[in-house]
Amino acid sequence: MTPSRDISRLIEIMAALRTPVTGCPWDLVQNFETIAPYTIEEAYEVADAITRGDLDDLREELGDLLLQVVYHARMAEEQNAFAFGDVVEAITKKMIRRHPHVFADKDGNIQPAGVKSAWERIKAEEKAERAARRQPEETAHNSLLASVKAGLPALTRAMELQRKASTVGFDWNDPRAVLAKIREEADEIEAALDRNDKDEVAEETGDLMFALVNLARHVDADPETALRATNAKFERRFAYIEQALAAKGRSLDNATLEEMDALWNEAKTAVTAVVPAKAGTHTA
Repeated sequence: MTPSRDISRLIEIMAALRTPVTGCPWDLVQNFETIAPYTIEEAYEVADAITRGDLDDLREELGDLLLQVVYHARMAEEQNAFAFGDVVEAITKKMIRRHPHVFADKDGNIQPAGVKSAWERIKAEEKAERAARRQPEETAHNSLLASVKAGLPALTRAMELQRKASTVGFDWNDPRAVLAKIREEADEIEAALDRNDKDEVAEETGDLMFALVNLARHVDADPETALRATNAKFERRFAYIEQALAAKGRSLDNATLEEMDALWNEAKTAVTAVVPAKAGTHTA
């Protein structure tokens, strides 16, 4: 088996990995549920490579993401549900249908202003067709929020749920009102801590996170992007602590919390001087 630029080779490799007896023991015991977390992880890796502007890494991460599609398609084929070719056919059919102004058989040109309305109309038609294929009990309640995909990352889905609810006026009018809600949720967490109720603490923590996403939405900040930036900032400052200790011949294992906290405060100044904060942002 040799590498190839042809997608058929990748499909053959996956088939070999999933072949009983001769295949890979790890791959053979996987299913849709166990592979799904890897699919999400690879999508994040693609986004990370884009954020870093690393096109070589992006090429590799896109390959990893493509492998996920091939993996799921192979498992579905083993159940006689569909194969990789059916996945390709479905998406090509959808793209052609959603772009009649590009792929129309005859005069189907649409002015730019009309593209969005046509797109929304076609998506609505597709949604109705999917609903018709489902069992009656699955479509009994047509909620306003039903169009928000369940598979989205939690932060992104919270944002979309809030946006959808806001279209009918169910929303805060002022970001400061959201800030008051955040304080209220923090107080409820403290009360749950006083009661030593772990389940309630977890629930109230989720409420707080939902409120924080709401604040991000009201100030036009993407919560996922904001958290990624904070993660990177945490890594830079923690690295400063490690490097400062190493310069003294010390390690994290034999440093006290007070020492690490003091170095953290140093890092807030030192790292910011090296990596200037964007205008309008505040350091934690």
